[in-house]
Amino acid sequence: MSSPSPRMTLLTASGVCSLIVLDTNIVAVTLPSIARDLGAGFADIEWVVSAYMLSFAALLLPAGSLADRFGRKKTLLVGLVLFILASVACGAAPGIVFLDVARAVKGVGAALLLTSALATIGHVFHDEVERAKAWAFWGACMGVAMTAAPTLGGLIAEGVGWRWIFYLNVPVGLLLLALAVRHIGESGDPASARLDPVGSLLFSAGLLSLIWGLIEANRLGWGHPLTFARMAAGALLMALFVMAERMQRRPMVDLQLFTSARFIGALLGMFAYAGCAQVMMTLLPFYLQNGLGFSAIGAGLGMLPFAVTMLLCPRLGPTLSRHLSPAAMMALGLTLVSLGNLLCAGATVVGGYPAFAVAIALTGAGAGLLNGDTQKNIMACVPRTRTGMASGLSTTMRFSSILLAVGVYGALLANHTQNALTEGLHQAAPQWLDHAGEMASRVVAGDMSAALNTLDASARVVVEPLAREAFISGFGAVLGLAGGIGLVAALMVGTLMRKPIPVSQWQPG
Repeated sequence: MSSPSPRMTLLTASGVCSLIVLDTNIVAVTLPSIARDLGAGFADIEWVVSAYMLSFAALLLPAGSLADRFGRKKTLLVGLVLFILASVACGAAPGIVFLDVARAVKGVGAALLLTSALATIGHVFHDEVERAKAWAFWGACMGVAMTAAPTLGGLIAEGVGWRWIFYLNVPVGLLLLALAVRHIGESGDPASARLDPVGSLLFSAGLLSLIWGLIEANRLGWGHPLTFARMAAGALLMALFVMAERMQRRPMVDLQLFTSARFIGALLGMFAYAGCAQVMMTLLPFYLQNGLGFSAIGAGLGMLPFAVTMLLCPRLGPTLSRHLSPAAMMALGLTLVSLGNLLCAGATVVGGYPAFAVAIALTGAGAGLLNGDTQKNIMACVPRTRTGMASGLSTTMRFSSILLAVGVYGALLANHTQNALTEGLHQAAPQWLDHAGEMASRVVAGDMSAALNTLDASARVVVEPLAREAFISGFGAVLGLAGGIGLVAALMVGTLMRKPIPVSQWQPG
């Protein structure tokens, strides 16, 4: 039997990754619809995103080890079947808790899928020129998926209902399953050591504790003992994870890589890209619907400036890379993202859509430059036999960053909105101060009608603009924070990635 065509392998693996990106981003536009249909508050809606991201991010490292040990094709096929079945469960969810659990199961399938697909690309394309072309194609596929997701999500949500965004994965997944069986060859790491259940458990539990603490702090308060306990437990478990990996002869995460400033810079670039740019695909539709009053379809179309520049700018990458070093390219992309976020924060003060559209176009341009480069720079630091580990590590950084950003930005948005609404009610309608917390939670989730449900008609006229202004103010604070973080990261990444890889460091095969 002839070996699979590298082009078809790349197309299939990129299609698998695109399905995950599409599923991750298509949900954002429909979250307000889900909140209204299932009667969920903001913390509940955060878990629709976070339950998926948490199981996804927590299992990426062990999934990379599984792919290296048992075979990347086998792991990919198992992940795809699990992803399809979980999508059916999400679409049939009778309540918010069932949906969150199904999303968590889907995250398990996505982790198996993504690490296997990325490792397959890294294994097949080992020539430097061909690898660069392959990652450029992969990045373009990711861009197409991201650009299509908001508009497609809005159309589906308003056309046939939010449940069909999950059912859509079934026919697409089955097509990819057939392609994977035929066009992806088996590969792995023949020297792979035993699995690392202790490390996997410590990492997963640590990440769960951190995110649990961040999200539930919106309900309990930052000063609550449980919030402190969860955050402290997360930090302790992560420290124990590092200690456990240092004791392994062939660890799940090879800590030797962290002696390379260039590798650290590439990982930091991935972390900042995801936390300042990619997460905006989830957050910005909230502003368009809750702040500017767009419908789900309108919010999807409103994201097009971001999506179009993100799709087009990778075309400039090869030209720019002839004149700029990898360090300068990463720093440029992060700077554009940061300036876009800061301009978005200013646009929330100006009001209206035009200024916001210009700002998100700049954010998308920076994201487009970064999307393929981040993965390429990380994978270039490891040998072919350990691309499963590298893909697991790089994607763990990506989705852990999104997960942490959703938690941090969500906490800031919820707290700022509640404080601003409390201040507004204190001046204009003090009799409703006791309801400020519940109203803010519903407003941030996108369910304004539920937020105002307990008020009489005369009170709604006063409270609704106060609630909307409070949300807009909170969202501006989130964008300002993202912009500031991105600028600091751009400086650090530009500095670290100028360092050469040490002679003793692994070289790509």
